[in-house]
Amino acid sequence: MSHRICTGIGRRKLGKLIAELAPLWLAQQESRLRARRGRDRRRAEGAGPDYELAFTDRVIATLVVLRFQLPHAALAVFYGVHRSTITRAVGEIRPLLAQRGFAVPGQPGLRLRTLADVFAYAAAEGVKLRIDGTEVQVRRPAAARPGRRAFVSGKKKQNTGKATAISDGAGRLLWLGAFRHGRMHDVTALRTEGIEDLLRRHPDVQAEVDAGYQGLARDFPAQVSAPPKKPGKNAAPEETAGWEQRRHQQSSQRICVEHAIAEPKQWRPLQRYLGRRDYFQETALAIAGLVSDRAAGR
Repeated sequence: MSHRICTGIGRRKLGKLIAELAPLWLAQQESRLRARRGRDRRRAEGAGPDYELAFTDRVIATLVVLRFQLPHAALAVFYGVHRSTITRAVGEIRPLLAQRGFAVPGQPGLRLRTLADVFAYAAAEGVKLRIDGTEVQVRRPAAARPGRRAFVSGKKKQNTGKATAISDGAGRLLWLGAFRHGRMHDVTALRTEGIEDLLRRHPDVQAEVDAGYQGLARDFPAQVSAPPKKPGKNAAPEETAGWEQRRHQQSSQRICVEHAIAEPKQWRPLQRYLGRRDYFQETALAIAGLVSDRAAGR
């Protein structure tokens, strides 16, 4: 199970990941036990029965679930444990992976976790951002549940979860966030994350966007570049040819974010998410963080 085909990362990186998560998991477990006891421990640390599934196997099992969206019952057969043991392990490790943030090249100690972190990094390093939205099909809410239509994407004509991805010019994923229901427009989802305030706070940061962010480019023309508007039907041939040239030039500048979006979607849950919608954001962040490690050369 520790093979790269199963986990999505090499064994050397897997060892580093386990060493990174181990103290966080131990602290999490100790906090949970302390809350359950209501007092400090009376026995020595490590006393009592061992865990049915070792920590290393918990990490590997979680990575396999994230990689292939394998049913927990099937994975439990491989490990010889009950299905609930795998479910509990995934519930413990997945949040730790989601909290890691996104790696950046050349700075091992730096990880980006918020949109403000991305803008501060771009301003300090002179990075031009590429921004685009992505959608993943999710399970349809029950018929009588309020807000059912909020998941219906006008673009995909499916029930989707939407997120915003930001990359640099080399197609390295720097951030995935602004998780919203599929019905919300791309630019609206990003505005609710406070991108307008960040653009005003960092006037030197520039970004390339697609046509879905025309309103943002209109409000911040010196910082945000969107494709030019298509000329009318009666436009002169020279005007149409100039528009085509500018459109292709702008598209070539932002195409790298499409590659940044495509790489996490090699993991099965981000192709079509079959789990509970409550865990979609956590799952997407866990996968994107692992992908950013590989893109940053870690």
